[in-house]
Amino acid sequence: MTAVAAKKVVVFDYGFGNVRSAERALARTGADVEITRDYDKALNADGLLVPGVGAFAACMRGLQGARGDWIIERRLAGGRPVMGICVGMQILFARGVEHGVRTEGLDEWPGTVEALRAPVVPHMGWNTVKAPEGSRLFAGTDADARYYFVHSYAVHDWSLEIHNPRIAKPLVTWTTHGEPFVAAVENGPLWATQFHPEKSGDAGAQLLTNWIETL
Repeated sequence: MTAVAAKKVVVFDYGFGNVRSAERALARTGADVEITRDYDKALNADGLLVPGVGAFAACMRGLQGARGDWIIERRLAGGRPVMGICVGMQILFARGVEHGVRTEGLDEWPGTVEALRAPVVPHMGWNTVKAPEGSRLFAGTDADARYYFVHSYAVHDWSLEIHNPRIAKPLVTWTTHGEPFVAAVENGPLWATQFHPEKSGDAGAQLLTNWIETL
């Protein structure tokens, strides 16, 4: 019997993410993982993981400087999987507003990343989420599983509705810190989490395994 080749996953290295933690977590799923900003490798891998840590505007500048915006656009146009984590999720929205400064995002989803409306900011530590029925990302996880968050900004309003019956609506997962905000999205080949699955123990490992299995 011929062995099945491991899925090739690129962790996109544009200077704003915990790339080593992501690499180790993905390698534990059995994936063949490489950290790189090489255009062709990122474009042609089975899966592309886009991490992100820091300010929205700085991450966007770093991503654009590494041509990551073009890579993500081309991959999604061809139906090729992309997963964003933390600010790597936030930059997929239309815009971010930090300290009154508006920065344009990739606009894959409408919505604004803005300051958390909570008594304690940043939101740092473990929290539960409310995943929608039919979620593939959260398949095999317990409803009371906890995930690791560290952020001061989030998307509070989800406005993307799809009325074409031939196209599945995005699945949106929510959590609450002060007020509800978007914790994860599954939208065809584009998945993303506000929390860090690579730092979320067994539950996070299951999420990454679920993503790898879709590649």
